Amino acid sequence: MCADAPVPPSPAPLAPIRRVGIVARARLREAAPVVRNVVDWLTQRGLSPTVERATAELAGLTSTPTADAVMLPEGSDLILVLGGDGTLLGMARRIAATDANPPILAVNFGSLGFLTEITLPELFDALASVVEGTAGIDERSMLRSRTLRGTTTLDEQLVLNDVVITKSALSGILDLSVSVGDHFVARFRADGLIVATPTGSTAYNLSAGGPIVHPLVNAVVLTPIAPHALTNRPIVLPDSGAIHIQPELAARPTDAFASFDGQTGFKLEHGDEVIVEAASRSLRMIRAASRPYFAVLREKLRWAER
Repeated sequence: MCADAPVPPSPAPLAPIRRVGIVARARLREAAPVVRNVVDWLTQRGLSPTVERATAELAGLTSTPTADAVMLPEGSDLILVLGGDGTLLGMARRIAATDANPPILAVNFGSLGFLTEITLPELFDALASVVEGTAGIDERSMLRSRTLRGTTTLDEQLVLNDVVITKSALSGILDLSVSVGDHFVARFRADGLIVATPTGSTAYNLSAGGPIVHPLVNAVVLTPIAPHALTNRPIVLPDSGAIHIQPELAARPTDAFASFDGQTGFKLEHGDEVIVEAASRSLRMIRAASRPYFAVLREKLRWAER
């Protein structure tokens, strides 16, 4: 029998849902009536909604409990995200910064919304399945990044999609020395380098010519951006080794930057080292019941269409 997708491993079952955090994309006016309807739906079922402050203001809610976005994960058993992939990535990073691990139910209001795969007409059926404990859950792997400047840890980040080392708009090509564990991999001459999770393989990595990797595969993708040599091709690595990236900036004036899920970043200096490895935690995401992964590829990316 031909299956549409590999059978995913069984994640930890959903805990009973009592508290639901709600966040919408900033200034998304179309989400205002949806937020009000969701609050009413939850309240009628004896559940406790908490709305992110800017979202509550957008929806005109004055009597519903509110919280700052950074506080939402610790006070929620489920987080409902209304927006695009950027809104989901922002909340994923906030969850990763806490000890809490509420699953995300992401509803697409964006133009593509590959990660926010649940559509608006499916919202309340999806909510009901979560509350009833019948919803499917994916455990999405994350990456941990550390940037070292000498013996000092300059920065630490957890990402769902990717860590990207790139040059500035007017800078020359970068020389990037890459190792995995104790093994030297290559010295890339390119506009940059993408280190992507399987979830992030359909984002910047795909635009740069990298492969699509199923989100339940334990792997990391290394993709050079516009490499100088045609032989510098993307490579899929096991997620068991730490990836060490050192930009070599002393030979000529070149600007290099590190960015994390496209949400934050900073300028690198010669001698800095970016270390990327599998994070010890994952992100739990509610699956669309009516849309397997390969169907999402076909619908969102027109994958394998003739």
